[in-house]
Amino acid sequence: MLRHVDLTRVFFVDIETVPGHATHAELPATHQPLWKKFCEKRHARELADGQTHEELFANGGLYAEFGKVVCISVGFFRLLKDDTLEFRTKSFADDDECEVLRGFGHFLQRYAPYGPSRYAKLDTAGPDGHFLCAHNGREFDYGYLGRRMLICGQDIPPMLDIAGHKPWDLPHLLDTMELWKFGDNKGHITLALLAGVFGIPSPKDDIDGSQVAHTYWVKKDLARIVAYCEKDIITTARVFLHYTGQKSLWDTVQLTATPWPAVPAMRIAAV
Repeated sequence: MLRHVDLTRVFFVDIETVPGHATHAELPATHQPLWKKFCEKRHARELADGQTHEELFANGGLYAEFGKVVCISVGFFRLLKDDTLEFRTKSFADDDECEVLRGFGHFLQRYAPYGPSRYAKLDTAGPDGHFLCAHNGREFDYGYLGRRMLICGQDIPPMLDIAGHKPWDLPHLLDTMELWKFGDNKGHITLALLAGVFGIPSPKDDIDGSQVAHTYWVKKDLARIVAYCEKDIITTARVFLHYTGQKSLWDTVQLTATPWPAVPAMRIAAV
C-alpha cells in the first residue's frame, strides 16, 4: 500500500499536549466564558451528566484553542555506510511552547513535501519531497501544530502549510490510523492496540495520553513525557514497517537517541 514511499524520506512525529493552564481557575477571565460556550457545544452530554465546565477543563489539552504543546518527538530512518539502517530520534520539549514549536519548525523548514509534479496541489511539493507520518495525525497532530504555530506568530513550514487543501491533495501526510481503516470510517484504533495486533511492545508501559496533563502540571515531570512520546514514534515506525511488508528490518535497525535535554549524542541498542 506504500510502495511509492521511500522509507528514508519519512519523518515519524508525535506530539504531547496539555491544558494551557493548570486549572480552570487560572484560565484568563476573558477566556473563561469562551471555554463555557465551547463546552456547551462540544461537551453537552458531559454537562448533562453533571460534570462542570471547571472539571471539563482537564480535557483542554485536546483543543488547540485552549491547550499547548509541551513535546514534539521526531524519528527517521537513515541508511548508514555499511548499508544498515539507523532509526534516529529527537525531541523538542520545553515549558515555553513557542520554543518547542520554533525548534521543530526550524527542523522541518528544510524539507519540501512529497507530491508528484502532475498532481501536486502544494506549490512547495515535488516528487523528491518528504513525508510526515503520525498515528491519527490527520485528525489531531498536523492541525494542532499548525494552529499553535499561528498562535505563537511563527512561520509554518511547507509540510504543514496545508490550510484550504483537501485531504486527498496532501499525499505527504501519512497516518497509520487512516491506513488501518481501509476506507472504513468506523476503523478507529489506538496505537497501543495496533501495536498489540502486530506483536510490538506497547508504548504505554509507563503512562498513557490520559495521564500526560497530570504528569506535566502536578508531577512536573517533562522528562517522563519526553520518554513516553519517543516510545510512540518508535512504535509508529514499527507499525509502518508492517504496512510496507518490511517488519523484519527492525531486527537489524540501530536505534540512536538524541537525549533530552540536549547533551552529546549516545547510542543504544534497538529493542
